[in-house]
Amino acid sequence: MVVHTSELSDAEVDAIFHALADRTRRDIVARVTEREQSVSALARQYAMSFAAVQKHVAVLQRAALVSKAKRGREQIVHAEPETVRRAKALLDSYEHLWRSRVSRIDALLAETPTTVDPPPKGES
Repeated sequence: MVVHTSELSDAEVDAIFHALADRTRRDIVARVTEREQSVSALARQYAMSFAAVQKHVAVLQRAALVSKAKRGREQIVHAEPETVRRAKALLDSYEHLWRSRVSRIDALLAETPTTVDPPPKGES
């Protein structure tokens, strides 16, 4: 069984999991999921430069995990929960695949005799 998803292209999947592979980017997604924040406000939360936080946000934007909107002089970062939902659907399909395989293995093991008859006397 091969996992297919019509919801995400291979490039989108690669971008999402690349973006989420970094601890800071996962934290940014969590923060903006709770409430939208400016890039400046996000930058104050980390021991890194404003430019470094901007780069992290840009990676998340390319993966469509967040979006930015200009509000006055600030760039406000918003979560994109639909992308997370689509990634979850992909992971759910992998879970289904593995659960199916485990069930088939369990069924095979249930059919296989668990005891081995000892060899007849005189044979070794």
